[in-house]
Amino acid sequence: MTAVPPPRTEAAIPVARAAGDILAEVWGYRSFRPGQEAIVVAVAAGRDTLAILPTGAGKSLCFQLPALMRQGVTVVISPLVALMRDQVRALRAAGVEARALTAATPPEEAAAMRAEIDRGALKLLYIAPERLAGSGMPAFLRRIGTTLIAVDEAHCVSQWGHDFRPDYLRIGPLRAELGVPLAAFTATADAETRAEIVARLFADRPPETFVHGFDRPNLRLAFVPKDSPRRQVLAFAAARRGQAGIVYTATRARAETIAAALAEEGHAAVAYHAGLDAGIREDVEARFQREDGLIVVATVAFGMGIDKPDIRWVLQADLPKSVEAYWQEAGRAGRDGAPAETLTLWGPDDIRLRRVQIDEGAAPAERKTADHARLNALLGIAEATGCRRQALLGYFGEASVPCGNCDLCREPPRLFDGTEAVRKALSAVARTGEWFGAGHLIDILTGTATEKVRARGHDRLPTFAAGRNVTRDRWQAVFRQMLGRDLLRPDPGRHGALRMTEAARPVLRGEVPVLLRDDPVPGAPRAVARPAVSEADEGLLAALKGLRRRLAEAQGVPAYVVFPDRTLIEMAERRPATLDALATVSGVGAKKLGSYGAAFLAVITGEAPAPTHPARRRLAGRPEGALHDRLAAAAAALVRGPEGRDKPMSIADAQLARLAEARPADMAALARIVGPARAERFGTAFLAILADEAGGGDGGDPAGRG
Repeated sequence: MTAVPPPRTEAAIPVARAAGDILAEVWGYRSFRPGQEAIVVAVAAGRDTLAILPTGAGKSLCFQLPALMRQGVTVVISPLVALMRDQVRALRAAGVEARALTAATPPEEAAAMRAEIDRGALKLLYIAPERLAGSGMPAFLRRIGTTLIAVDEAHCVSQWGHDFRPDYLRIGPLRAELGVPLAAFTATADAETRAEIVARLFADRPPETFVHGFDRPNLRLAFVPKDSPRRQVLAFAAARRGQAGIVYTATRARAETIAAALAEEGHAAVAYHAGLDAGIREDVEARFQREDGLIVVATVAFGMGIDKPDIRWVLQADLPKSVEAYWQEAGRAGRDGAPAETLTLWGPDDIRLRRVQIDEGAAPAERKTADHARLNALLGIAEATGCRRQALLGYFGEASVPCGNCDLCREPPRLFDGTEAVRKALSAVARTGEWFGAGHLIDILTGTATEKVRARGHDRLPTFAAGRNVTRDRWQAVFRQMLGRDLLRPDPGRHGALRMTEAARPVLRGEVPVLLRDDPVPGAPRAVARPAVSEADEGLLAALKGLRRRLAEAQGVPAYVVFPDRTLIEMAERRPATLDALATVSGVGAKKLGSYGAAFLAVITGEAPAPTHPARRRLAGRPEGALHDRLAAAAAALVRGPEGRDKPMSIADAQLARLAEARPADMAALARIVGPARAERFGTAFLAILADEAGGGDGGDPAGRG
């Protein structure tokens, strides 16, 4: 391999091109998402950066785009091979020289990567953190000309993070050894996680930190108490039939059971969990990326390595363990920015499971206290009486107004004064010595003299039948909300019996009132899936998806690598009839326009477009494209000179494109592009058109004859 000089200091590495130009040309986007541009500028300038953005906010672009603005190679440390593979595929489809270096890299791909390094073409190299353990890695990264390290999923460096990876601890020393800037990215990291990321990765100097918008306005948030979870899952999926979705469960067994139930109802559904063979998991990942409408029922093992932008819904069939885990999972829906839905089912058993997991874990007491607080925060969102989005964003330190797009904003809950009911329940807990679960306590409160109640003399307690005017279902809701408010906790030392927390004692004494919610009618939210397009455009959208599927299958890539759903929807709604019009559709970059433009136009218009020279196609959708066409018309009118009697002379599309981009202002500059002879033939007409464009004119005779 040819030796590459060591990278220069960050101050000496120039930024070659403007961010907006690259964004439009490579990715086909005319504007940044909120928060992206400032991060891109900081990273491109070589400033150490920590960026916290929610899942789906476009984190990867914040290091991919600066890599194209800078000289040298950007090394991306990413936790999962599947994630690296998908991002590299998408980049290469957009015309970017990117590679992934893994243990499974085939020899031919490794050879191609070496060739790209030798000719200085490689821009992004993805590696897993485990590869940093090799003693030769620093020398290798210096040799290939590394000028920037980007760390994806940076929360993995933190013991507080929910996906801790020990090899991430090697990144800080590596960055110090190479002497290059570092940019770290993650989503939904709380204050403790952010502090540890800074300490581990930026020990010598603090980074420029961006914490942007945890809000995802396109996501509809909903929580529903569990009634019949299987029925609730099936009803929610049935209303969204044909849409890609994920169902998260707490256990492997439930993942298998729910996947089978969905399949029985005619859905394309598969299970995914860590207990499955690696080959099966890889097959599920590949199918989910390539197939439209597949449902994956999974444990938390699924998701972090999935870069699919068009997941239309996420259903959490069991309560996650924290707000961070909830938002990581729910945030995998609607990463393309289009409307998507989330639903979380939860009940007392979920709360008990999560409490016991914390209490029986091996973590120190300080960590257990923090984990209980994290669970309490999630339960506060689940049992919220106002806008859920306000409660969610408040946890991350963001103020907001009611969103109008969560279940509680759309259908505000009915509230009632639950102080008396809660005090009766707490009294039953106290009088039975905090040795029993909710079922036995409800028997006491409703006056149900079971054998267990009589055997322990609990039918003689003052609280026996004290709540007989309240139904058993309502008492279950009261206990669930008490667990959710952390007034009661299961005690693992007493087989899960409920015990009072310190917060419950002032309530029991009548010093603190309690407002409770009336549970909604059992079941899933009534709202059905919103159609992606109007009825008039549905047929065209289906045809565009069919073409995308065929192209993706032929190339062996995920469908979104060709075009994401959002781009196809815009095509179906706008129905562009030319390459110039198609180039203005969001997500259609220059490389994809050349690769797929003619095929998609043929579906939209019903006929294949006329062939377009690559030089002209490169200008599609830009003002230079229209200017090229005016110059071409003028050249055609002057093929035999102004009087039509001269020797024929033509001019190449590539020269016309150079004129349209350079816009020479005088004959000498024009002649340097097209040569003296063509300048003599076409120069006067061309300069008139260029002057007219500069002055904002609407054009005249293409031959410049008035």
